[in-house]
Amino acid sequence: MSDTDSFIEEVTEEVRRDRLFALMRRYGWIAVAAVLLLVGGTAYREYTRAAEAAKAQAFGDAILTALENDEAADRVSALDDIAAPTAEGAAVLDMLIAAEEALAGNGTAASERLNGAATDGDLPEIYRQIASFKALTRPESPLSADERRVAFEAMATPGAPLRLLAEEQLALLDIEAGNTDAALSRLNALLSDADLTAGLRRRASQLIVALGGEIEAS
Repeated sequence: MSDTDSFIEEVTEEVRRDRLFALMRRYGWIAVAAVLLLVGGTAYREYTRAAEAAKAQAFGDAILTALENDEAADRVSALDDIAAPTAEGAAVLDMLIAAEEALAGNGTAASERLNGAATDGDLPEIYRQIASFKALTRPESPLSADERRVAFEAMATPGAPLRLLAEEQLALLDIEAGNTDAALSRLNALLSDADLTAGLRRRASQLIVALGGEIEAS
């Protein structure tokens, strides 16, 4: 390689370096800003997660403390003073308060509280269904047997999360109406369901025996 070629390469390299430095001076702040945004975003996410976890833990601790009261009325009062961090948490809290209200002998208030959660359009469907199910099974429910049947049939549709529990309640309504054959048929169908839990299997089997029927499913 001649001295001329070597000199040209050196000049070319210097020009490239100068251009690179010029670009860095002009646009380097973008790279710095991107890094800062990335680091800041990660830190914010971690902070948010930690804050949410702390709120959830404080919420759970407050509930456990409230439930340590000896009297149901005191538990209701303590639970009522807790501020839920989310709408879902508020729904769970309402269900707990309703259970304690029922124990304190105030079943009407319990039913009204559950119905309030069941009709809260801001809650996810599963929370509303659970609250509605609990309200329907309260003895203070103002609904007739036919109205409760319609509600449970809606919950018993394929794929519904409370389908099997609703089927159990429909069997109980059959028994209440004196339709033993329909109840036995429904209970045996429950026993053959792949999603049946051990507790529900036991209750269905006991009901079949109590009704004088035979368990058809293995």
